[in-house]
Amino acid sequence: MSIGNSPNSPEEDRPSAGPDRPSVGRALQQARVGAGLTVEEVSTATRVRIPLVHAIEQDDFSSCGGDVYARGHIRALARAVSLDPQSLIERYDADHGGRPTPTVAAPLFEAERIRSEPRRPNWTAAMVAAIVAVVGFAGFTFFSSGNKHQGGPIASDTAKADKPGPASRTIHPQAPQPPRPAPSDSAIAGLPKDKVTIKVTAKDGQSWISAKDANGKLLQDGLLKQGESKTFTDKERIDLVVGNAGAVQLYVNGKEVKKVGDEGSVERLSYTPGDPQAG
Repeated sequence: MSIGNSPNSPEEDRPSAGPDRPSVGRALQQARVGAGLTVEEVSTATRVRIPLVHAIEQDDFSSCGGDVYARGHIRALARAVSLDPQSLIERYDADHGGRPTPTVAAPLFEAERIRSEPRRPNWTAAMVAAIVAVVGFAGFTFFSSGNKHQGGPIASDTAKADKPGPASRTIHPQAPQPPRPAPSDSAIAGLPKDKVTIKVTAKDGQSWISAKDANGKLLQDGLLKQGESKTFTDKERIDLVVGNAGAVQLYVNGKEVKKVGDEGSVERLSYTPGDPQAG
């Protein structure tokens, strides 16, 4: 008797969307078994952890970190077992309340946050300026009165002082030099030329990032929150796995990669020194 036909088999207890329409997890498991793949082999091919593969095949998406990551994992697992990812994602959305409508609350919040506060009057500076003005006016009045009492000799000396002597010369002030433009971020990221330099920014949402150098050393493996950035450098190659690729801004050797991936997708990329070129 096969395990699948046992009355106590856990597969009989899994949720199913109907007799002719298995659940998302069961469809992925059936396709994996039909392809002759183990959970370990699927985990290696997709970079999805083994416990998470087991949980998804049991239709348990609580460990995925949210609907965006759940869709990304479903898409990666479906491709590994040669299933249509879109139909499974639509089935997942139907079973979990539908795909949420994008909101514009975040841009409005950003605009409100960067709005400058109205400057309050600095009364201390105003008082100091008033005192300086009074002292200066008093000094000017004092010296002006002294000049009037002394009469003509002072005026004569002043006239002599105004005449240029034989050694006098006119000094022309140099024209101010325009400030040099600061180097752009892409120019800074492009140095040095003999290395591969990657800058990843979670621009439009959080993203899971895994990065390895040419020797397989793990440089990063974790969640990158919105607004955070990571920079990786190696002499030969950087291998990346990017979750929720549509929310990521990527600079490679000083040049921006315009299209990293779609929202919720998991992308595997590899870069070397020179112009960006995904492996």
